[in-house]
Amino acid sequence: MRYRASGVAGYNAAPAGRRGSGVDGKEQNMAGAAAQRANGEVSEVERRTMKHVALRIVPFLMLCFLVNFIDRINVGMAALTMNRDIGLKPTELAFGVSLFFAAYVTFGVPSNLALERVGARRWMALIIVSWGLVSMGTAFIVGTKSYYINRLLLGLAEAGFLPGSILFMSYWFPSAYRAKMISIFAMAMPFSGFIGSPISGLLLGMHGILGLRGWQWLFLLEAFPAILLGVMAVFYLSDRPSQAKWLKPEEQGWLLGRLEAERHAAAERRAASSSKPEMSSFRSLLNPRVFMLSFVYTGSAGTSAALYIWQPTILKSFGLTNFQTGLITGIPFGIGCVGMVLWGRHSDHGAERVWHTAIPLLTVSAGLALSVASHSLLPTVIGLSLAVLGVYSIKGPFFALCTEWLPASVAAGGIGLINGIGNIAGGVCPYVLAWFKQHTGSFPAGLLALSCLGLVCGVLTVLTVRSDKATAARSSGAA
Repeated sequence: MRYRASGVAGYNAAPAGRRGSGVDGKEQNMAGAAAQRANGEVSEVERRTMKHVALRIVPFLMLCFLVNFIDRINVGMAALTMNRDIGLKPTELAFGVSLFFAAYVTFGVPSNLALERVGARRWMALIIVSWGLVSMGTAFIVGTKSYYINRLLLGLAEAGFLPGSILFMSYWFPSAYRAKMISIFAMAMPFSGFIGSPISGLLLGMHGILGLRGWQWLFLLEAFPAILLGVMAVFYLSDRPSQAKWLKPEEQGWLLGRLEAERHAAAERRAASSSKPEMSSFRSLLNPRVFMLSFVYTGSAGTSAALYIWQPTILKSFGLTNFQTGLITGIPFGIGCVGMVLWGRHSDHGAERVWHTAIPLLTVSAGLALSVASHSLLPTVIGLSLAVLGVYSIKGPFFALCTEWLPASVAAGGIGLINGIGNIAGGVCPYVLAWFKQHTGSFPAGLLALSCLGLVCGVLTVLTVRSDKATAARSSGAA
């Protein structure tokens, strides 16, 4: 298997263990490896090592992320019957989602700091078991207050998994492999909706068994795999490559040397740039590009959260059974899963980011507009499929655009802020849709508002980025 260098660099991954044999040797090894990859050549030990590491780590983390996202979005399917049973209004359901995202955004960074101190194996296991127990506890909520507390605790429990997984992969994958591995890992998001929605619809049919309602069975059974995976993580994961007994000595030696060489090169770059005057971290986040990109990302992140909560209810309104609703809800997510991969590859192949970011946003807008204009099931499913396709297709090109368009001194903190604002939008947009539902009796007005948001974000991407690049080109030519 050949991997193409992605240009991602600068991760501070410093595994304990064997060290390189001097600065010159490290630089020569890195230069030689880069030249080999540029020519499409990869050494046998590198190919064997990265295949071994990828097959050991990525499928397990992807499975955990799949269960993680199912346990996050299954409240949308549960709401088909849960809302009536516990007296939950649409705005109250959505406010619980907002509480989830508030805790999720707040505790992500502290969780990663704890992972560094405690060790990935034990901390990741604790995170996975914790969210499994909290999600299982959703089966026993009795009203609005207990629902709010549960969503807040779930956000706290899940907060560290995604950033922790990305940090953990930086311990194991050299920079040329990280982007591809993270992209494969992220496919669990749309795939969770594709398989999770039909399963949720099926579990709702267990109503009455052992005196439990269908939505209670849904939370109990879909949370149980997380507890098993958390226990498994203690025995399956290794904190660092230096502790991996499943790697052969030559594989372990190559990987440790490569990661150490990259760590050393990154440290030298930081030392060289430290003599240059830079803005403070806080002032760098005030860069107009950061705020423009943050607003653009809300068109995707906000719509995504709104749809995974309310899409089942929208489809159920056409007279479908719970199982039929789950089955059809999975269709847009399946399309989004395929589109995410193909669109990302297309963007990489042409090294084009602006239109590959704008077109998915315009697709979101068109899909939501179609679902508003239609009054039958098939056009609504087509419209929602287009919207979900756009939501997931944007992710790779958009974050590539962020890394290429933002100044180096702004990128790290800026991307964190962009993602954080996107998550905040994920808490706000479901509530907006619920507000329109509660006050108008239907979803079209709320979907139209989201459609307009996607349209504005798509047009803004093209106008701002292309204008900025044209200005930079003229300035360069004048100089």
